[in-house]
Amino acid sequence: MEEKNVKLPENAQRELKPGEEYKPILSPLKNYAEITPYSVLTGVFMVILFSAAAAYLGLKVGQVFEAAIPIAIIGVGLTAALRKVDSLSQNVIIQSIGGCSGSVVAGAIFTLPAIYILGLDINFTQMVLSSLLGGVLGILFLIPFRKYFVKEMHGKYPFPEATATTQVLVNGEGGGKGAKILILSGLIGGLYDFISSSIGLWSETLTSRVVDFGAAIADKAKILVKLNTSAAVLGLGFIIGLKYALIICCGSFLVWFFIIPLIGFVLPEAQAAALAPEDLFSSYARPIGIGGIATAGVIGIVKSFGVIKSALGLAVSEFKGGKGATGKVDRTDEDMPMKNIVFGIAIALLAIFAFFALGGVVENVWQALVGLLIAGVISFLFTTVAANAIAIVGSNPVSGMTLMTLIIASVILIAVGLKGNAGMAAALIIGGVVCTALSVAGSFITDLKIGYWIGSTPRKQETWKFLGVAVSAVTVCAVMLILNKVYGFTGENALVAPQANAMAALIGPLMSGGGAPWMLYGIGAVLALILTSLKIPALPFALGMFIPLDLNLPLLVGGGIAWLVSTRSKDSAVNNERMDKGTLIASGFIAGGALFGVLSVILKFANVRAFLLDNVPGVVSFFDNWSANLGEPLAIIPFAGLVVYMIVSSIKVKKQ
Repeated sequence: MEEKNVKLPENAQRELKPGEEYKPILSPLKNYAEITPYSVLTGVFMVILFSAAAAYLGLKVGQVFEAAIPIAIIGVGLTAALRKVDSLSQNVIIQSIGGCSGSVVAGAIFTLPAIYILGLDINFTQMVLSSLLGGVLGILFLIPFRKYFVKEMHGKYPFPEATATTQVLVNGEGGGKGAKILILSGLIGGLYDFISSSIGLWSETLTSRVVDFGAAIADKAKILVKLNTSAAVLGLGFIIGLKYALIICCGSFLVWFFIIPLIGFVLPEAQAAALAPEDLFSSYARPIGIGGIATAGVIGIVKSFGVIKSALGLAVSEFKGGKGATGKVDRTDEDMPMKNIVFGIAIALLAIFAFFALGGVVENVWQALVGLLIAGVISFLFTTVAANAIAIVGSNPVSGMTLMTLIIASVILIAVGLKGNAGMAAALIIGGVVCTALSVAGSFITDLKIGYWIGSTPRKQETWKFLGVAVSAVTVCAVMLILNKVYGFTGENALVAPQANAMAALIGPLMSGGGAPWMLYGIGAVLALILTSLKIPALPFALGMFIPLDLNLPLLVGGGIAWLVSTRSKDSAVNNERMDKGTLIASGFIAGGALFGVLSVILKFANVRAFLLDNVPGVVSFFDNWSANLGEPLAIIPFAGLVVYMIVSSIKVKKQ
């Protein structure tokens, strides 16, 4: 691989000093071949391929994989093999268009299959419009916030997934030492996660139940410690950093070490004895996190009023033909014209209203208007929540926000006279619009941050993102329709669809007169207000309450490693070099985990286990016995080795 000395600037991931400016890899003063037949057609091919694969595997196996990093890796490989000029600028577009697959898939398969599960009627056009209009709304609502998230908050948010994907694109372009570190760490992290998840040589999760005392405490006092040993999650923690990782874990600590034991103590003895800490988390503690996330989102909107006001002011200025319409801006800071965004939002909202009123979603125009208000207001409010969550922790709590949407939609629709099967179908389609909008918005902020670091033209990313959403919506819904006819979502050998089953289990009782855990949501809301008053970031704290403890603890370990390697030396230049190398290693862990994760899901779908049982007697039983007896106790050894490797490799740098 020929080295081109392409690398991110030194100030790419830190806060800028007063008067300092970030200059991307691709000069704002030059034009590059970004939108070409090659980049667009390759992006469309990627979005079809990965939309179909993600929908198929997500519904069949129950695991949804993130496609952004695999698409970036394939894009780098293709442009290198074809010796493309301006490959870096084109690879950003390929990744941006192709990346629509994961977000639209999540929005669709989390909600729409619940309609089949409940035995309700839905047609292909309704499915496509729900995903398409939601995706369009997510893009349009996010664009006015681009400058705030990717430019004004530069260095304040870690953007873990964007960091990993950018490192893949940049080091794939530049080659040399950075690419070698990325490839090596990718292989180590990917093989490590594959051996754990697919072979079972050691457990993916280490718990305090591994010792008798810990099992007794979990059973009696409902206190449980869990640690995911994944290399990819450890890498996320390194990029997130100690500050946010600690805040996230504080939310988890409050839930797992105080709220869950308290609930176990308060419940009747027989009921508490029958519930494990994980059950208490799902039934009682997680709704508190949902309430906290929703309230933190509203607080974020209030705090972002200046950004919203500025965007609206620009729109008004453009309509009047003022500076906003004619002012010269750098290519790398050029968004879609604000008047186009305003017109686009208006057209999207009218289309949603027409879809609800004329598409058989609701029974009359009044109910269509109510449905539009629910979808529009919640999508707008939660767009910044999704973007914040992705920027901080790299994970979008879209399932929790969609559950909240379904509850609100159900309550309001019942109030306007839409009940029973028609009400359930309407609530789920409205939920599908919102879920896709939030999923696409969260994914898109990652694309825009990648483009900001590298030096793409935002307007081109924004414009062609609509094509990716449209292609993905049609592909995902076609796959869903075919899978329903072949396998079905109910009965023997039905598709797994765990998220959709959860939505169906929630909406049925609500539309039948059941209640929602409003008190738990209220507790989360009060906590978010208290945290805000104490100047503690409420969103990451609430995310910690919503995301399981085992996925949060390794973030703290990774954040601790980042702090350690970046503070050991008295020479700031050495610390910066160590942090840069550690970020490359962490990005490799995430990229390797994503690639081998796809392989793991494919092997699970192919039912390799059954093949081995039939053809290689003893292999499966050996690993089953090994995992049951030794998998968890042994997990700490390879995980500790991974931590040591990360620390030692990051520290070994030469002073520039």
